[in-house]
Amino acid sequence: MNLKIRTELEDDFGAVFELIKSAFEKEEFSDHKEHYLVERLRKSDAFIPALSLVAEMNGQIVGYILLSKVAIVDAGGNSHTSLSLAPVAVLPKFQGKGIGGRLIEASHERAKELDFNSVVVLGHEDYYPRFGYMLMKQFGIALPFNAPEANCMVIELIENALQNINGVVAYPKEFEI
Repeated sequence: MNLKIRTELEDDFGAVFELIKSAFEKEEFSDHKEHYLVERLRKSDAFIPALSLVAEMNGQIVGYILLSKVAIVDAGGNSHTSLSLAPVAVLPKFQGKGIGGRLIEASHERAKELDFNSVVVLGHEDYYPRFGYMLMKQFGIALPFNAPEANCMVIELIENALQNINGVVAYPKEFEI
């Protein structure tokens, strides 16, 4: 599989919109609006262009991932920068081929290069742990809404990055939470 992972370009926006829409179309646990979330995030302070990645195969965009800035706010009001993985999407006919995993790994590497220490995700409990994600509750971190514990995960990109950090994830307003 000749897969190239690169930074998303403005010319990719239309293809990425359709890809995300298609990827989540039949997902049971989705509001089916992830493509609009990406459009809102691109216009926000939470958006980091270098962490908006596409997977390309033979000139076709077949996958996408976005890591955007969030904060973990502790009981004292102290804010600690983190990232949120939302979404990762692969065209249906290319799913199950490891493209999503390659995007996750590439985004983690890029985030470390940019000095980010952690990533939170609300995702499938059987999928994300294979990339090192652990339950948020192990770190004393929670989401600002009700979600099954098994789906609330975080990864330390740098060992012990969350050692003295706990609190509630604060998402940018573009998430419409």
